[in-house]
Amino acid sequence: MPVQPSNDTRPAATGRPAYSQSLPCEAESAIRARRLVRAACTAWELADLAEAGALVVSELVANAVAHSGSRCLRVTVSRPGPRRVRIAVIDKSRTYPVRRTPSAEDENGRGLAIVEAISARWGTDGLPWGKRVWAELRAPYEEK
Repeated sequence: MPVQPSNDTRPAATGRPAYSQSLPCEAESAIRARRLVRAACTAWELADLAEAGALVVSELVANAVAHSGSRCLRVTVSRPGPRRVRIAVIDKSRTYPVRRTPSAEDENGRGLAIVEAISARWGTDGLPWGKRVWAELRAPYEEK
């Protein structure tokens, strides 16, 4: 059975297919963010990107929770191309994330390295009131 977005999920006004959802800036929000990503990927017939997207959004939400100091965040999932999905987490902090290289003993600091490894590309966009951290996934083209 396909995963469905919750009732407070709505299409984003971006001019291309997208979904967005505002969530509390807390660790438990990663569950709802993963659900949103999986539902969008399934709706767009890009189920092969759903689990990678769920992992990416989990890491982006975790970074926002740990470092932004925001009370809420916004998750967006858009489709910038036929075989691409862009996942973003928006918060009110103007501090950009920095990819670290943790030692083997470090318990944290691997999130952006995971995002970089899984995604085709990722980045941060400054906003007047915060930032958007995003990652883009690309599905392989099918041989015909």
